[in-house]
Amino acid sequence: MRGEPELVWGHKGVQDGDFVRSRAVAIDAQDRLFLVDFTARIQVFDCDGKYLGPTWTTPDYRNGRPSGLSIDRDGNLIVSDSHYHCIRIYSPDGKELRKFGGDGSDLDYVGDAVQDADGFFYIAEAGVEVDRITKIDSEGRLVKRWGSSGTEAGQFHKIRALALGPDGNLYAADACNHRIQVFTRDGDLVRVWGTPGTQPGELRYPYDLAFGRKGDRLLDELYVVENGNQRVQKFTLDGRSLGCWGGPGRDPGRLHNPWALAIDSKGRVHVLDSENHRVQRIEF
Repeated sequence: MRGEPELVWGHKGVQDGDFVRSRAVAIDAQDRLFLVDFTARIQVFDCDGKYLGPTWTTPDYRNGRPSGLSIDRDGNLIVSDSHYHCIRIYSPDGKELRKFGGDGSDLDYVGDAVQDADGFFYIAEAGVEVDRITKIDSEGRLVKRWGSSGTEAGQFHKIRALALGPDGNLYAADACNHRIQVFTRDGDLVRVWGTPGTQPGELRYPYDLAFGRKGDRLLDELYVVENGNQRVQKFTLDGRSLGCWGGPGRDPGRLHNPWALAIDSKGRVHVLDSENHRVQRIEF
């Protein structure tokens, strides 16, 4: 699938409204777009790219920048402060409300985190020797862990992102195994799909994933951004490809090392075209 994007916006820079190599994105119920970039700044935009403010950073980013954003059940922003081995919860105006991990905890590199309607958090850890998903309750108490490093079903090689599906299952972008793995929220393996390659239905380094939306309702369609193939691919829940968009390049409709994507309430896909320092909005 090749087509012009609905909207292209963004400029490289360090002023409010600019960004440098954007890394993660989340959209809340009010269709506010939260974006973190390589400078560790978190900024808020509307879905047309208008800067809304505020801009803030995590407390320290000398070791590295956050690599995951999502919205919790209360409408707050979950920031995966990857190199500081924790997740931080911020209000939409940038006030830090809570933190889980860090300070000697046993969390490793935190790639992404999501929260379900019951208050449980699911944390993707992708350290040097750790590849697993950790489940904690709303107070931060450990509930369960699963996964290890490897290529077998249920093992991981760099989990880049997590998403909760309309079927109640947890979907994981197993980036360096070039596949998607699906689990129950108790950690039981449901299915695995994806093989390395460039053809429709194949994957190369899936970095992020998000479900289609209509208002507040999640749809039975999964969008995956592939950093290796520099495209977005749309799938059914069991891994059947419904189309591809993008490809390498600098022109509108082309991508250069895309890192993340998010879906707004109208079902539009917002893609972080990271090395082009811009966002492209498309409709499949």
